[in-house]
Amino acid sequence: MLRKIDENIFAKTGFTYIYLRNRFRQNRAKERLVDVNSTLIRSLTFFFNFAIMTGADLILENIAPFISLEKGEKDLFVSLLKPDTIPRKKIILQTGDICRYSTFVTQGCLRGYTYDKNGMEHVLNFAPKGWWIADMYSLISQKAGTLNIEALEETEVLKLSKSNQELLYKEIPKFERFFRIIIEKSLVASQERVLDNLSLTAEERYTKFCSKYPSLTEYVPLKQVASYIGVTPEFFSKMRSNLLKKK
Repeated sequence: MLRKIDENIFAKTGFTYIYLRNRFRQNRAKERLVDVNSTLIRSLTFFFNFAIMTGADLILENIAPFISLEKGEKDLFVSLLKPDTIPRKKIILQTGDICRYSTFVTQGCLRGYTYDKNGMEHVLNFAPKGWWIADMYSLISQKAGTLNIEALEETEVLKLSKSNQELLYKEIPKFERFFRIIIEKSLVASQERVLDNLSLTAEERYTKFCSKYPSLTEYVPLKQVASYIGVTPEFFSKMRSNLLKKK
């Protein structure tokens, strides 16, 4: 009888021990999971903030040669920027859209292009790291534009909306000078492209492309470079081979 009671007690206490042990292990596993999740969240938050700060530093460096900003002005400007990641080949602006952002590239590359009446594509510009891009006509007039903007690779950008740009003009008037300079540079570049197409050979236009976009010559598709300098891909391939032989 005593042995039977002992066995029952042992069975109950043994069950209790196993139950408590399993609960303890489950709780420890949950704690470890919480710790892992907390660490992951902290890491992601750090890298996200680091990416924003890195982009902010780059855009502030872009502005510095033209206007001088106080710390509070820098903080306000950065607070109005919207960071975004654009997947490779995604089109962020199409013909007929109204351009509502000026876009600054912090990593990667965008390209602007349009189509003629025959459906042929013409690359107008590239925006690698440290460059701005927008459909200037559409952004200023807030009418439907003709420019398409596409990511050549996964691209990190900071976007400034038209409304926030107007707010900047009101709160920090010196930004009117900066964006006036950007617009002037864009107009000069457009006129230069037209004159180059009229007066320079294809080789000379390609040389200017390599000088203007030195970081792009290795990975931009050759057909897009050909479109930019205004020749067919076949002609460009032969011309480039001849140039390489001369070197």
